[in-house]
Amino acid sequence: MTKHRSGRINEEIKKNVSAIINSKVKDPRLSGMISVTRVDVTNDYSYAKIYVSIFGSEKEKSESMKALKKSQGFIRKELGRTISMRHIPQVIIELDEGLEYGMKIDKLLREIKEK
Repeated sequence: MTKHRSGRINEEIKKNVSAIINSKVKDPRLSGMISVTRVDVTNDYSYAKIYVSIFGSEKEKSESMKALKKSQGFIRKELGRTISMRHIPQVIIELDEGLEYGMKIDKLLREIKEK
Protein backbone atom coordinates (compact mmCIF):
# COMPACT_ATOMS: atom_id res chain seq x y z
CA MET A 1 0.00 0.00 0.00
CA THR A 2 2.68 2.52 0.97
CA LYS A 3 4.79 1.60 -2.06
CA HIS A 4 1.96 2.63 -4.37
CA ARG A 5 1.42 5.86 -2.46
CA SER A 6 5.08 6.83 -2.54
CA GLY A 7 5.17 6.06 -6.26
CA ARG A 8 2.22 8.36 -6.85
CA ILE A 9 3.78 11.06 -4.71
CA ASN A 10 7.10 10.73 -6.57
CA GLU A 11 5.37 11.18 -9.92
CA GLU A 12 3.25 14.10 -8.70
CA ILE A 13 6.29 15.90 -7.29
CA LYS A 14 8.25 15.19 -10.48
CA LYS A 15 5.50 16.68 -12.66
CA ASN A 16 5.05 19.76 -10.48
CA VAL A 17 8.75 20.48 -9.94
CA SER A 18 9.34 20.24 -13.68
CA ALA A 19 6.62 22.82 -14.27
CA ILE A 20 7.98 25.06 -11.50
CA ILE A 21 11.54 24.98 -12.85
CA ASN A 22 10.45 25.65 -16.42
CA SER A 23 7.97 28.42 -15.72
CA LYS A 24 8.46 30.03 -12.30
CA VAL A 25 12.19 29.95 -11.49
CA LYS A 26 13.50 33.17 -13.01
CA ASP A 27 17.26 32.89 -12.60
CA PRO A 28 19.46 34.09 -15.47
CA ARG A 29 21.99 31.34 -14.68
CA LEU A 30 19.49 28.68 -15.79
CA SER A 31 20.45 27.81 -19.34
CA GLY A 32 20.28 24.76 -21.50
CA MET A 33 17.53 22.20 -21.31
CA ILE A 34 16.67 21.11 -17.77
CA SER A 35 14.52 18.06 -17.18
CA VAL A 36 13.53 16.29 -13.99
CA THR A 37 14.45 12.63 -14.48
CA ARG A 38 13.21 11.13 -11.22
CA VAL A 39 12.19 11.87 -7.65
CA ASP A 40 12.86 9.76 -4.57
CA VAL A 41 10.87 10.61 -1.45
CA THR A 42 11.98 9.13 1.88
CA ASN A 43 9.66 6.73 3.71
CA ASP A 44 8.58 9.41 6.19
CA TYR A 45 8.05 11.96 3.38
CA SER A 46 10.41 14.45 4.99
CA TYR A 47 12.90 14.70 2.09
CA ALA A 48 12.48 14.58 -1.66
CA LYS A 49 15.63 14.00 -3.67
CA ILE A 50 15.04 15.44 -7.13
CA TYR A 51 17.34 14.32 -9.92
CA VAL A 52 17.73 16.69 -12.85
CA SER A 53 19.45 16.27 -16.17
CA ILE A 54 20.96 19.36 -17.76
CA PHE A 55 21.97 19.38 -21.41
CA GLY A 56 24.64 21.89 -22.29
CA SER A 57 28.31 22.65 -21.72
CA GLU A 58 30.03 21.94 -18.41
CA LYS A 59 29.92 25.65 -17.52
CA GLU A 60 26.17 25.79 -18.22
CA LYS A 61 25.63 22.69 -16.08
CA SER A 62 27.62 24.16 -13.23
CA GLU A 63 25.81 27.51 -13.32
CA SER A 64 22.40 25.87 -13.67
CA MET A 65 23.08 23.58 -10.69
CA LYS A 66 24.13 26.56 -8.58
CA ALA A 67 20.90 28.34 -9.51
CA LEU A 68 18.77 25.27 -8.77
CA LYS A 69 20.45 24.67 -5.42
CA LYS A 70 19.87 28.33 -4.55
CA SER A 71 16.17 28.07 -5.45
CA GLN A 72 15.39 24.89 -3.45
CA GLY A 73 13.41 26.85 -0.86
CA PHE A 74 11.38 28.60 -3.53
CA ILE A 75 10.67 25.28 -5.26
CA ARG A 76 9.48 23.79 -1.96
CA LYS A 77 7.20 26.77 -1.33
CA GLU A 78 5.68 26.54 -4.81
CA LEU A 79 5.33 22.77 -4.40
CA GLY A 80 3.34 23.42 -1.24
CA ARG A 81 0.90 25.50 -3.26
CA THR A 82 0.32 22.80 -5.87
CA ILE A 83 0.36 19.56 -3.84
CA SER A 84 -2.00 18.88 -0.97
CA MET A 85 0.09 17.07 1.63
CA ARG A 86 0.21 17.54 5.36
CA HIS A 87 3.97 18.19 5.27
CA ILE A 88 5.82 19.24 2.15
CA PRO A 89 9.20 17.45 1.98
CA GLN A 90 12.51 19.30 1.98
CA VAL A 91 13.80 19.55 -1.57
CA ILE A 92 17.28 18.24 -2.39
CA ILE A 93 18.36 18.71 -6.01
CA GLU A 94 21.00 16.39 -7.46
CA LEU A 95 22.51 16.17 -10.93
CA ASP A 96 21.59 12.95 -12.73
CA GLU A 97 24.38 11.89 -15.04
CA GLY A 98 22.80 8.59 -15.99
CA LEU A 99 21.76 9.71 -19.48
CA GLU A 100 25.24 10.99 -20.29
CA TYR A 101 26.78 7.80 -18.96
CA GLY A 102 24.42 5.74 -21.10
CA MET A 103 25.28 7.76 -24.20
CA LYS A 104 28.99 7.32 -23.49
CA ILE A 105 28.59 3.53 -23.14
CA ASP A 106 26.51 3.42 -26.34
CA LYS A 107 29.23 5.32 -28.21
CA LEU A 108 31.90 2.93 -26.94
CA LEU A 109 29.83 -0.10 -27.95
CA ARG A 110 29.33 1.32 -31.44
CA GLU A 111 33.09 1.91 -31.78
CA ILE A 112 33.78 -1.68 -30.74
CA LYS A 113 31.17 -2.98 -33.19
CA GLU A 114 32.74 -1.04 -36.06
CA LYS A 115 36.15 -2.65 -35.43
